[in-house]
Amino acid sequence: MATQIHEHTVGSFHHHFGWDNRLKPVATVPPGATVSFQLLESSAGQLTRSSVAADVNHLDFNRVNPTTGPIGIDGAEPGDALKITLLEFEPSGWGWTAIIPGFGLLADQFPEASLHHWSYDPTGSRPALLGRNARVPLKPMAGSMGVAPAEAGHYSTLSPRRGGGTLDIRDLATGSTLYLPVEVPGALFSIGDPHAAQGDGEVCGSGIESPMNVILRLELVKHLELSMPRFTTPGPVTNHLSAKGYEVTTGVGPDLMTCARVAVANMIEFLGKVHGISASDAYMLCSVCGDLRVSEIVDVPNWVMSFYFPRVVLE
Repeated sequence: MATQIHEHTVGSFHHHFGWDNRLKPVATVPPGATVSFQLLESSAGQLTRSSVAADVNHLDFNRVNPTTGPIGIDGAEPGDALKITLLEFEPSGWGWTAIIPGFGLLADQFPEASLHHWSYDPTGSRPALLGRNARVPLKPMAGSMGVAPAEAGHYSTLSPRRGGGTLDIRDLATGSTLYLPVEVPGALFSIGDPHAAQGDGEVCGSGIESPMNVILRLELVKHLELSMPRFTTPGPVTNHLSAKGYEVTTGVGPDLMTCARVAVANMIEFLGKVHGISASDAYMLCSVCGDLRVSEIVDVPNWVMSFYFPRVVLE
């Protein structure tokens, strides 16, 4: 149940699958309004509590990452910034993580579909379970927030862009504030792709994809002239996972993407050898709670990517 008072509600039936400045706002609110958005999970109902791994093979990518909206903001003009303060998430208690053939950082190494259902405590007071040993602390966040583009046309909600979109930044959680450059009058803001948890990188292509509601405040900063999104966090961003430290693997070489792949593959191998976790489960765990980081990009000719896996998940 929401504890934050909100002035407006936008139902999940007001969703769309593309950024497009021709979309009409489902509502228009004044700056400073508090709005509750009802969000579908990223498959838009293609995957349900009864789905099995074979169903993942039939996902229609034209119907993924639904975003609820758009909502207009009175007085928003190009050159302004839309200030979005995330006040509260209301998780549903169910979600899924999948290995989707042809999608994800190691798609070539994981050609078979896999699907894990999470049944979790929606209050977040207990971790979500994968198998007998893995316990994932929850941190609800929104993977996709954006405004309509200035350019004409229909743009996929799957990709990030200047005006936001699917940024998949795990720290866009309760208390964080996101600033987006307004590109069209009214801004036309939408939000979607909620996750109960996600690691930095979302390496298998999915977090804990989970329907939920989110309450946020929409404000305007006039004439800020942002070139890209930026955000602030309310405090430390790793406290929920850092209590027991991390296991870390690395990738070293002249190409950052190759380094990232090696670092993640090495962690999957480590989790299998040391903890007996299957490769597919380890890959999904890495996506929902591990963090892929650039350790250095200055010591030519080779760079270092590191993958941090929190020990608290397995203890």
